[in-house]
Amino acid sequence: MFPFKAALNASTLFPFELEVPEQIAVAARAGYEGIELWVPQIKSYLAGGGTIAALRSCLEESGLAFPNAIAFFRWADEVETEREAAFEQAEREMQLLSELGCGAVAAPPFGEVGRVSADELAARFARLVELGRSIGIEPYLEFWGRAPKLSRLDEARDILRRSGVSDGKLLLDPFHMYTGGSAIAELGALTGAEIGICHANDYPASPGVESIGDGDRVFPGEGIAPLHDAAKILHRVGYDGYLSLELFVADFGGLTADEAASKGLQAMREAFDVESGM
Repeated sequence: MFPFKAALNASTLFPFELEVPEQIAVAARAGYEGIELWVPQIKSYLAGGGTIAALRSCLEESGLAFPNAIAFFRWADEVETEREAAFEQAEREMQLLSELGCGAVAAPPFGEVGRVSADELAARFARLVELGRSIGIEPYLEFWGRAPKLSRLDEARDILRRSGVSDGKLLLDPFHMYTGGSAIAELGALTGAEIGICHANDYPASPGVESIGDGDRVFPGEGIAPLHDAAKILHRVGYDGYLSLELFVADFGGLTADEAASKGLQAMREAFDVESGM
């Protein structure tokens, strides 16, 4: 049983160099229920002559939800001028996402954050959420396993608590849990309401955790991640939202975009089957 909704993160399609409307079409043809688009690619599409109205129509006609977007603004940066510019960028980009019918945006520890305290991170995230909610976009606090700060699930939960944000949400990712040293069992301390979206991916035993990179991610079920355990915990805590396939594979070995997307959907459904004992 797969009790989640399936989404495709557009990063999975990057090797095919598709325009955003075709990314949407591929996800719809494969049978996904939602898609995570990347703001830099949306902006490139618009700069090349595309329009917000056309892109929104494309999403509506596809039947896909747009539950979350991937963006990179330095909301937590230690340098005030960088941070203030980032909030201006965030406002512009969240306005754009709102016009496209998107519901949320990722808020990872992008920028110089190594010397930023937990309380400062929390206050800056609270400011970002206040801005986002005024626009109709919910920022999801994302931790990166390689980040000097905000690299673990327990750290992200602490930042969320310190922020004082009511109903704040996290963006989860098995790869970042692995590289940052967060155990899958830690998901059991969450409630479903604390999870905004969960990325889906797997990782091999080699290269090891010390040197593995985003490009080493593999389809769910092809690596060593305890994804069945993760699925059961997520289901138990009441999460029934989107699992979004996020890979950074450089070469799918001759597969077409449609074939890669379809393979990913099937792999995700099997790997996150809560009734499987494998």
